[in-house]
Amino acid sequence: MKTVKDKLVLITGAAGGIGRLMALDFAGRGAKVAAWDLNREALDRLEAEARQNGLAIWGMVCDAADREAVYRQAGALIAELGPVDILVNNAGVVSGSPLLETADETILKTFAVNTLALFWTCKAVLPAMLERNAGHIVNIASAAGIIGVTGLADYSASKFAVFGFDEAMRMELRRRKSAVRTTVVCPFFIDTGMFRGVRTRFPLLLPILKPEYAARRIVGAALKGRRRLIMPVFVYLVFWLRLLPTAILDAMADFFGISHSMDHFTGRTPAEGRA
Repeated sequence: MKTVKDKLVLITGAAGGIGRLMALDFAGRGAKVAAWDLNREALDRLEAEARQNGLAIWGMVCDAADREAVYRQAGALIAELGPVDILVNNAGVVSGSPLLETADETILKTFAVNTLALFWTCKAVLPAMLERNAGHIVNIASAAGIIGVTGLADYSASKFAVFGFDEAMRMELRRRKSAVRTTVVCPFFIDTGMFRGVRTRFPLLLPILKPEYAARRIVGAALKGRRRLIMPVFVYLVFWLRLLPTAILDAMADFFGISHSMDHFTGRTPAEGRA
């Protein structure tokens, strides 16, 4: 998909962070952007910013973890603007606490937002993509979705599931010989409020990513039809380390500071909400 001019792009968790930046980027390329989020005020600010720059962004309050709300809002969106051409599953939450210090309700919320929401959004928009034999789905996973991280048991597990979901979707679409594409994105920590306080031991190898850079790379990956985007490149080392005994993998995680990256985590305030 070399151009998104006049295409409809749906982004979840789009009122802030990289979701907001991707919405503005896609809109700046001529796309019609539907921005889903729980924060009505933030959506209003995004719409106002878009209008000032002559861009087309429609803010819609929708909880991507609410199956019925997703189906209802997707139906309304399609009825008004037509079928979705690109879906970006971006909404996410993080608790940032050890398993035994994480409330059951928090774990359920993590999986509802980070994992199950992808099932509902894809089921809502994929049928029309298959019918037109065109479309693209971007699933935001994480580097913590290919290596477990201390203090991120629920988050890592939910993002491992996203990685598996995207892979299974890719296989299903190949079986259908469909032109619909998927992209899985596995970034290291991004410098937004969601991961406020995280640290890296080797910033040249494992930098905390700037939101603008991450958003630009994700949009570019969608336009190029890339199957997988992992940032930074150093994270690819994890796949090779998995071929070695687990003791070596664990020792390398300690050495590169991955096991201690969450030690000073504070994260978002409750008022800031989701990504």
